Amino acid sequence: MTKFHIRETVASDGPHIEKWLLQKGVLKGFPMIDEKEVKEAVRLWLSYIKIGASLTLEEDGQVIGSALIYVQGYEKQRHQALFVIVMNEEYRGKGAGTLLMKELMKLGKEKFHIEFFHLEVYEENPALRFYERLGFKEYGRHPKFLKDGDKYLTKILMQKDL
Repeated sequence: MTKFHIRETVASDGPHIEKWLLQKGVLKGFPMIDEKEVKEAVRLWLSYIKIGASLTLEEDGQVIGSALIYVQGYEKQRHQALFVIVMNEEYRGKGAGTLLMKELMKLGKEKFHIEFFHLEVYEENPALRFYERLGFKEYGRHPKFLKDGDKYLTKILMQKDL
């Protein structure tokens, strides 16, 4: 029987996050373009572990996913937060991401007193349905926000009250 465990992210999780971001097709859902930019994104991600704003999901001791709350530094913005989640491709669509997101929302509400999460997802990203199932609602669009080669992608803005 599978046993999931969620814990705070630690620095040694960084290579896993980097590997998942570099899996085929994943960067279509993120603004980074190459390994250099992914490394910088992971460095930023790990900077949030000092305040306990990132969670890592394990299955039977194997690291399989991580999620981060970009906790705001300004008091007037602390009621809301952007977040990010990334999973090992073998675990997508199997409920593990839902479990991790529910714990991230609980962490946001209880520890950081966040009232709602918002996200940015690019059109054509299959994760859009995942966020809708979690109760996120679209509140806006930013056309031509991301340029991927010769193609422009619209950023879809979504949010959910915690």
